Amino acid sequence: MIVNAVLFALTFVTTLFAGSFLAGGNPLASPRDLLLGFMFSVPLLSILGVHELGHYAAARRHDVSVTPPYFIPAPSFIGTFGAFIKIRSPVPNRNALMDIGAAGPIAGAIVSVPVLLVGLALSSVRDSAGIAAGIPLGESLLFRAAAYAVLGPVPDGYDVVLHPVAFAGWIGLLVTALNLLPSGQLDGGHIAYALFGGGYTRVARAVPFLLLPLGLLWGGWIIWSFLLLILGTKHPRSLYDEVPLTPGRKRIGIAAAVLFLLCFTPNPVPI
Repeated sequence: MIVNAVLFALTFVTTLFAGSFLAGGNPLASPRDLLLGFMFSVPLLSILGVHELGHYAAARRHDVSVTPPYFIPAPSFIGTFGAFIKIRSPVPNRNALMDIGAAGPIAGAIVSVPVLLVGLALSSVRDSAGIAAGIPLGESLLFRAAAYAVLGPVPDGYDVVLHPVAFAGWIGLLVTALNLLPSGQLDGGHIAYALFGGGYTRVARAVPFLLLPLGLLWGGWIIWSFLLLILGTKHPRSLYDEVPLTPGRKRIGIAAAVLFLLCFTPNPVPI
């Protein structure tokens, strides 16, 4: 627990600094600017934390031993590489695996959407010619729908300047999509195995290679491809793999697949 607390504190600090810079401040020159970072750090860590606590609660409900969340601080423009929990005991059956795998992304999305909507309401639509060069962001179907609902159609020659809260919500949708990739020990791998058992193995093996061409749109896909190849695309069997998946769990799996499609964007940061 001490390690978890220290990592969370460090991640809070790094995301606070990142949020301050995103809001136009410079905490290195003016320490008071660090207060600007709360608008980004708090919603982002809330999304990541609820995601991991969803996994944790589902695992404990099935008497599966798991660690508390480990947050990963990083000197990056968002201040973190995310968070994770470790499963320390076998999963009893595919129903439990579905609950554990799906609980995180669904819980995270439930927080991400209102954060995004609030952030979009705080964002502004400005003439593109009057905006300093920034980081362009790809739009998932869910993000596009949310932006249209809050801001309406954006005229030609104008762009949406995201508020830090909206950017946190955008990251939440991206994290949801990345975790739902159907391979290995990702949440999507847990869900796919729960749905199809060993029958999904070929799909899981193909995912890293399907990501490589997307690297032409966003270099991050190449990193994810190699991570999956290094960590492996196989999924271990549950203790009682023969226990059939209940109809309700199948519907949860379908809902998770729909959530993946809504949150996925092939070019998160267009180049």
